[in-house]
Amino acid sequence: MSSSIERSTAGMSSDRRTFLQRMAITGVALGPGAAFLSSCATGGGGDDEEGGGSEPTGDVSEDNPLGMPEDGTVEIYIFDGGFGDAYATDVHQPIFSEKWPDVTIDHNAAVDIAGELQARFVAGDPPDFVNNSGDGQLDGGQLITDGQLHSLEELLDAPSWDDPATPVRDTLIPGTVEMGARDGEMFALNYAFTVFGLWYNKTLLDENGWTVPTTWQQMMDLCAEIKAAGIAPWVYQGVTAPRYMNWPLLTMAAKLAGPEILVPIDNLEEGAWGHEAIRESAAAIRSLKENDYFLKGVEGMEFRDAQGLWARGKAVFCPSGSWLENEEADAIGEDPTFEMAMMPQPLLSEDAVMPIETVRATAGEPYIVPADAKNPRGGMEYMRAMLSVEGARGFTDTVTSLTSVAEANQGVEIQAPGLSSAKDALNAAGDNVINWMYPTWYPTMENPGIDQATGALLRADITVDEWVQQCEKVAADIRKDDSIVKQTREG
Repeated sequence: MSSSIERSTAGMSSDRRTFLQRMAITGVALGPGAAFLSSCATGGGGDDEEGGGSEPTGDVSEDNPLGMPEDGTVEIYIFDGGFGDAYATDVHQPIFSEKWPDVTIDHNAAVDIAGELQARFVAGDPPDFVNNSGDGQLDGGQLITDGQLHSLEELLDAPSWDDPATPVRDTLIPGTVEMGARDGEMFALNYAFTVFGLWYNKTLLDENGWTVPTTWQQMMDLCAEIKAAGIAPWVYQGVTAPRYMNWPLLTMAAKLAGPEILVPIDNLEEGAWGHEAIRESAAAIRSLKENDYFLKGVEGMEFRDAQGLWARGKAVFCPSGSWLENEEADAIGEDPTFEMAMMPQPLLSEDAVMPIETVRATAGEPYIVPADAKNPRGGMEYMRAMLSVEGARGFTDTVTSLTSVAEANQGVEIQAPGLSSAKDALNAAGDNVINWMYPTWYPTMENPGIDQATGALLRADITVDEWVQQCEKVAADIRKDDSIVKQTREG
């Protein structure tokens, strides 16, 4: 266990420490638009070269540790995507307003965050709090470089909403701080906790007496039975996001050879994509197309269309994160008998280094406070309310997603079957939780870079060797681009 995890669990009860360590993550990853350290320029600038700061504008007290003005306005922007914005209007804002009745919340929801706010950042007139998510998210990495984000270190050191004796940082699942940090300083709060896996139609499996596969050979045998029954075994997110299939590909490779094979990929090392375990996993993924195990026409579909057909019983397996249940709630609701569940990715070999229970999981969905905001301390205080146990559990109930607030995930009866199975899978994984960072560090490396290569692989338009060559070229282009700030991690 890393020293950061040890520090963040020091002084806690043994039960809580064990829970936190089991939930520990290593690295950074994307959820549905969860990238934070991006690579495109936004322009503008703040007071500091890297990260903004501000002095308290209200009286600092035990009740108001961040020194927020107690009669001002907090302007917030929520990404109106897979999670919607009801969790803000119905959960977080009432919690905040109950404590601060004289503070006005100026609520705004937007699908295209950059389209709405980029000009305001450039003009030095951003809102106080931004849910920076979605395909049109602002470039978090460039915002840091330009000094346009307020450091959240004071928030981390402030007393938590529920227990003044416990600082905010000690309420978070280990790894959450590192996800939103640069050079050890946090600039983004990644709030949603995502478990990635292979989602399946449990109703169809139960009705047909099919068993959840634990090895790839079992998966292929089951796919043959499913196809014979007139049902498509798999869907993926089509032309929009073939990268969703990178997730099982890399997870199965890491299970086979160990998580250390992911480190050279993140560090842009030459030859990283050519590791034998990655090749073997890519060949397994390609074999789904070779055997006609994908839903017909899926390669040309939009991601919601493909997922919707899966939710309507047209296929059995779908790769995704634990947001899928909420994202496809309407389609799922059309069939009261439909029940979804999550399974870990199968083992490519029974001699795999990591156990079948291994899953990929990470904190995601970034929230930021602009450095040039009129009321940045109001924005941080709003975050403090979000990080209350009530706020986090309300988020889970509303959008069917776990959060990065550790206590809020304990002892909670989750009614949604998909999220419940994801929570069970995470608990079963214990310390066998993996992740990788390159999609967040270098978004264009994944999309359109690796995305295009994997799309061609899934159509069987290219061989595994050609896929490796294309992935290597994408990594080399990033490696050689001096305009991109490079990051590294240790194994």
